[in-house]
Amino acid sequence: MSLEHSVAAAFDLGGTIVDVKPFGRGLINDTFLVTTDKGHVVLQRINRRAFPQPELVMQNLRMLSDHITPRNGASGLKLPRIVPARDGRDFFLDESDGFWRTLSYIEDTDTFDTVANRKQADEIGTALGRFHALADGLDPARLHATRPGFHQTQLYYARFAQAAERNAAVAVDKDLSWCLTFARERGGIVSVLEDAKRNGELKLRVIHGDTKLDNFLFDTKSGRAVSLIDLDTVQPGLVHYDIGDCIRSAANPAGESPADVEQARFDIDICSAVLSSYLAQTRTILAPADIAYLYDAIRLIPFELGLRFLTDHLDGDVYFKTQWRGHNLHRATVQFRLTADIEKNESSIRALVATLVK
Repeated sequence: MSLEHSVAAAFDLGGTIVDVKPFGRGLINDTFLVTTDKGHVVLQRINRRAFPQPELVMQNLRMLSDHITPRNGASGLKLPRIVPARDGRDFFLDESDGFWRTLSYIEDTDTFDTVANRKQADEIGTALGRFHALADGLDPARLHATRPGFHQTQLYYARFAQAAERNAAVAVDKDLSWCLTFARERGGIVSVLEDAKRNGELKLRVIHGDTKLDNFLFDTKSGRAVSLIDLDTVQPGLVHYDIGDCIRSAANPAGESPADVEQARFDIDICSAVLSSYLAQTRTILAPADIAYLYDAIRLIPFELGLRFLTDHLDGDVYFKTQWRGHNLHRATVQFRLTADIEKNESSIRALVATLVK
């Protein structure tokens, strides 16, 4: 019996296990789809390198669920439910101290690598807006920071600078040279959101923390975005992190790892659809200052992710799962090219935001 099969048996699944197989495309946790004679659940081993205190992840998820469930209608946003272990806890520890949890599986849904049309973009913005609206009112101070420093770009920039210095003697090819130069030229933008928070312009709220496209589940029949999954990074933060990450992922038609990095570009029509439907859900909770920093978020978050990929490449691919040596450099190049295209469209993006909030 495989480890994941024996671990699955430690949870109160309500049925007999039929099959356990790898599931999803996540870069951090190990994820399995468990099939029982009653249906499906999702089993995950949480990566302790990414989440040193995974029990705090589960406490946040429990608190979020308790807050949102009474406010969410039958046709509202579906969030994965915690499936308890047989001993009553929300998790299970294996003999090697591996941390496992099981969540409900939302049936008849699908995910996408790229946005196919404006309707999908509208649905993404609506789902993210619903999430922020539903989470509004939950005091962010009650949640744990499961990844301290997460989305504080200045910290990622400092790690990049240290990694570049440690690996200064490594041979530099054309792609790496371009990425290093691109990153070093933008050191001045990395603290824009955190400075605004520190100055009292932006306030902490409950955020999802990882709003990339494949964390939105679409109903296979209606095409509606019915769920946001991968809630490990739910914690206090700025909604700008979620908005920037969502648009970064949705508005690049090439996806995160295209065969040709030059295909990476910013689609302002998709951005318009996402923002329009998002703002329709959140007008009552956003302040003028929140709106004022939307462009900065849209620009900063792809740059931040590019920094993270580049740093991991320099350090030998120790964090993100990769398919080949150079994969993280490839990913970094894509995010930096997307950032550059966003910069070229700055005036158009700012004009779009101004139009949407009239």
